[in-house]
Amino acid sequence: MKTVYDIIIRPIITEASMDMTAGKKYAFEVKKDATKPEIAEAVEKMFKVKVAYVNTVSVKKKPKRLGVHSGYTSDWKKAIVQLKEDSDTIEFFEGMR
Repeated sequence: MKTVYDIIIRPIITEASMDMTAGKKYAFEVKKDATKPEIAEAVEKMFKVKVAYVNTVSVKKKPKRLGVHSGYTSDWKKAIVQLKEDSDTIEFFEGMR
């Protein structure tokens, strides 16, 4: 059985994701096999908010080089969560502004 901490790996803190927080949209790295309903339920339980909808993006691996060594970055899944209008904001992201 998956817990909310198994589904949501980490929040994504970038300049673009911080601009989205004004519209109550938040970005998270999630487990690759997590579904949209599982992500919505995990965010609701973890942060005690109401989720309107979830968009997901599978980020593909990219080739990288460091000197003579070459390899790939890992592929991962990103979820963008939109909260309902009557919902509270997520306090964790408010401290990042």
